[in-house]
Amino acid sequence: MHTDRQEPDRIQDDEPHPAERPAPPREDGEEERAYGVEPEFVEEIVERLHAGRRDDLRAEVDKLHPADIADLIEQLGHDDREALVGVLRPDFDGEVLSYLNPDLREEIVELFEPKELAAAVAELDTDDAVDVIEGLDEDTRREVLENLPAADRALVQENLTYDEDTAGRLMQRDLVAVPQFWTVGKTIDYVRAATDELPEDFYDIFVVDPMHRVVGAVPLSRLLRQKRSVRIADLVTEEVDTIPATMDQEEVANLFRQYALVSAPVVDAGGRLIGVITVDDVVHIIDEEAEDDIGKLGGVGDTSIYRSVLETSRSRISWLGLNLFTAFAAAGVISLFEATIEQIVALAVLMPITASMGGNAGTQTLTVAVRALATRELSSSNAPRVVGKEVLVGLLNGAVFATLVGAIAATWFEPMIGLVIGCAMVINLFVAGLCGVLIPIGLDRLGVDPAVASSVFLTTMTDVIGFLSFLGLASLLLL
Repeated sequence: MHTDRQEPDRIQDDEPHPAERPAPPREDGEEERAYGVEPEFVEEIVERLHAGRRDDLRAEVDKLHPADIADLIEQLGHDDREALVGVLRPDFDGEVLSYLNPDLREEIVELFEPKELAAAVAELDTDDAVDVIEGLDEDTRREVLENLPAADRALVQENLTYDEDTAGRLMQRDLVAVPQFWTVGKTIDYVRAATDELPEDFYDIFVVDPMHRVVGAVPLSRLLRQKRSVRIADLVTEEVDTIPATMDQEEVANLFRQYALVSAPVVDAGGRLIGVITVDDVVHIIDEEAEDDIGKLGGVGDTSIYRSVLETSRSRISWLGLNLFTAFAAAGVISLFEATIEQIVALAVLMPITASMGGNAGTQTLTVAVRALATRELSSSNAPRVVGKEVLVGLLNGAVFATLVGAIAATWFEPMIGLVIGCAMVINLFVAGLCGVLIPIGLDRLGVDPAVASSVFLTTMTDVIGFLSFLGLASLLLL
């Protein structure tokens, strides 16, 4: 369960904790809040590790929030990281594991015995426990599950039966559900009496029928404003967005975003209430999905900085190989105009400009389009309007840069060369805007993740069209 640590009294009350020193004031005079641990504090921890001052070190670290302890662990080198975990290991706070980078967490959990890891995991909410356990190898996972309390083990194992990246994996099993015939007073008494059985933080009380199907929800703010004699059924919000346990987590995030939800019930195939997803879980989903899209657009796969050199290299080689193939396609277009380039050497100097500008303009459009598709802002109903807008933007930017680049080329070489590159610039930026939005829409219609393949197709198009338009116009107008 999530708990904020209570800091013990400090010997010097006027001296702020090194991890909490305020950031320098901003230019507008407001003090900017610093999150995580400061570099000076990290250096201080390293010094205490090397000096063997374990008790002092543990006293300092124990004052931190679990998220800040995770931040500290992530900023240390491999050896110092293991040493710090060794100091914290006897009473390691399991919540720290839920804040760690997943790739780094795999390294950290290997430092614990299965019984120790089970003790740490038992402190977590079901969703966080599943997040930690699903990354373990089969043998370690089995040992950790065997050492969990029976009730916790059953809930975790049930969550693990759902596919990865679904609501069933994401949901928290601790929730507050009451029957329709209860009153406000009885509900409040139940919440007060069942402290150990209920989640520490919750926002809605779900109302269920005898079959445990959700019939509505009562926000805590509404409950607390009512008299004790009021029936729960009279306070119910009937339009409750229930989430099937099999729903993809990206769909869950879109649902929360669309309707500004704080929490939502998760139901099984029979419509029975089995869990709840809260907004803090959705924040992690949005972060993961955004990171995944950025990695795919850049062709880097997993963007984690904690992966090994070989793993990182392997994840990028395939995309580099594909880009090499598309580069040869562009080179093939250039070879068609070899004679033209031999006669007018200036073309070789200016040729990369057109392709480069088209690629950058296309990437701008592509980034917006892929993100809009992911958030459902771009759909079949508004696609023609968005395509038209991006085409106009491409033409406008093409005209601006055609004038600028054409003038430079005309001054540098001759007026006709300036005219050629100016026309080629307009054509390529028009194509970049058009393809930058049509390629991801087309891939999405075909059921292909547009974040994965769009950049490769776009780069090929802007390179080929850029070279073809520039060298083709040069052949027609200059020879």
